[in-house]
Amino acid sequence: MIIERRTVIRISPHEERTRAPLNFRDWREVTTTKCFPVAMLAGIVISTPDSIDMVLRGGRLIRARLEKGCPSIDFYSGFYLKPTSDGLLCEDRDTIHSRAGGACEVDKFRILLPPRR
Repeated sequence: MIIERRTVIRISPHEERTRAPLNFRDWREVTTTKCFPVAMLAGIVISTPDSIDMVLRGGRLIRARLEKGCPSIDFYSGFYLKPTSDGLLCEDRDTIHSRAGGACEVDKFRILLPPRR
């Protein structure tokens, strides 16, 4: 008898319905840790061609820069993650899978901060 167990986490695009959409393109990127808990993910926003902006529980924003040559356009309908045993999503290790069929490795993470006024 063979018993297999597989878990896939689906992350959907974040929809902000209470106010006008934010433009994250002008936000500042600041270095952050190489990994963070997958359980913190609440949704995504696509704002640049080479990255995905992840909305975390609590409102923090993290930009995931994708490997070179991997456009974020495929991720408009969300993406899937195969959870790791440590429960973390890490740069230069983990791959995200588009619901449209593509897959990209995360090159690096950056925290997004509002532009200075």
